[in-house]
Amino acid sequence: MPLQNRVTPFGDIIATPERGLFTGNRGIIHDPTSKTLLNKRWSNPAWITCVCDFRGRRRDVMATRSWTELFFFDEATAFAAGHRPCFYCRRDDANRFRTAWAQGNGVANVRASEIDRVLHAERLDGRHKRLHPLDDPIGALPDGTMIAAAGASYLIAQGRVWQWSFAGYRAVDADLRNAQLLTPPSMVRALRAGYQPVRHESANAPH
Repeated sequence: MPLQNRVTPFGDIIATPERGLFTGNRGIIHDPTSKTLLNKRWSNPAWITCVCDFRGRRRDVMATRSWTELFFFDEATAFAAGHRPCFYCRRDDANRFRTAWAQGNGVANVRASEIDRVLHAERLDGRHKRLHPLDDPIGALPDGTMIAAAGASYLIAQGRVWQWSFAGYRAVDADLRNAQLLTPPSMVRALRAGYQPVRHESANAPH
């Protein structure tokens, strides 16, 4: 039976057999004896996205009182949930993200802790996902942005709208007039400044 450790673009953590391209964490939020989540959904404001394979290291998932391994369909999904690149296992990506985030948000010499502080306010509304109004037309959003409408999530990529699922993206022609922004606004500005999150290959396939 799959563990409850797959993250949706809404930031919810569910159990599903589908695998993801990235792992990451929000601190320690599980009981290692039962390998189940605690009531809390984060214990640290540094929500990060990590590579699944790093220097050949292996972890028994949720087995110890260490960080709780979470898994993401792709980096665009992780961004929507509010997770940034890890500065340890993804240093090059993290530095590119920091540069784009600083440029997009009009700051200089920004620290990871400062990015985390902004993101933490943007991604949560109490215990729930914070949705944001769309300030731009959907067609003007940068690639990698995710939006929500009628309980579903959608990726903007290659000038098209792709409906998200753990099984893959599907290009759609949907009425999204009441859509809201899932990806935190400061991250959208980093995307506009040039950072390109890793997308699952299904968002590149012809439809």
